Amino acid sequence: MTAEEFDELRPSAFAIAYRMLGSVSEAEDAVQEGFIRLHRAREGGERIESPRAYLSTVVSRLSLDQLRSARVRRETYVGDWLPEPLIASLEDDPARKAEMADSLSLAFLVLLESLSPEQRAAFLLREVFDEPYDRIAEIVGTSEQNARQLAARARRHVEERRPRFEASREQREELANRFFAAVEEGDLEGLEELLAHDVVLRGDGGGKAPALARAVHGRARVMQTLTAWSRAAVRLAGYSIRRAEVNGQPGAMFFDSEGNVFSVMVLDVAEGQIQGVSGIVNPDKLRHLGPVADLGRLLRDGS
Repeated sequence: MTAEEFDELRPSAFAIAYRMLGSVSEAEDAVQEGFIRLHRAREGGERIESPRAYLSTVVSRLSLDQLRSARVRRETYVGDWLPEPLIASLEDDPARKAEMADSLSLAFLVLLESLSPEQRAAFLLREVFDEPYDRIAEIVGTSEQNARQLAARARRHVEERRPRFEASREQREELANRFFAAVEEGDLEGLEELLAHDVVLRGDGGGKAPALARAVHGRARVMQTLTAWSRAAVRLAGYSIRRAEVNGQPGAMFFDSEGNVFSVMVLDVAEGQIQGVSGIVNPDKLRHLGPVADLGRLLRDGS
């Protein structure tokens, strides 16, 4: 396989695996295994008319198997489970990023967690990747009629609960800039007006870093929690914030004085206000972004 073919096929395979699994590391593993199987099939003399279709089928099946086994782990997860954050590359095509942003958001991926693995696969393959039902049936291991039913049930479930997003990118970025400036400066007085009355704050530490035990709902309680976080952050000597696009939404990465990441925060913006704030501090979910700081130690040293 040439480097050009690998570069051409990898993005679509990763797109499927990540949306199925919500994990960068597990998606990378599925894609790597998919390429190994593609290579072996070719070496064995198998005629493969469409390497892209072959790879997407293999990666979808591997992801489906992984998702089935992951459900037990997710049920025993400590605190809220959030996906591993995906930071947009500067090289990514802006039009493609905008087209895929809604299906990448943390809120959307968390919503998909409420589907069965089979429903999730059928929904994503049909609604996001426009696969025909006969191929979906083959991937999921069911009849075409049942594949249609799986996708239809999933579609109804998703449409009832689908998160809202701001259509205007400019307004979204303006709100995010004001939010993170207030957080960085520790001046949260003007922050309250940016938050929706029913705003939700979630944190994912996975029992491995200090985080919320459960989601916080409502403007007053979220403000109280953010204020406490801001006071704690002020004690972290030399910490810095770098704005980033996270899963297609405005966000930021937080670093200690040595440049080690210790948190990623993402905002859900709709109707001119911030509807959701998600903070990921589980070190296992940040390792793909670079060296990770020990948040617990940082807070103890700063106390």
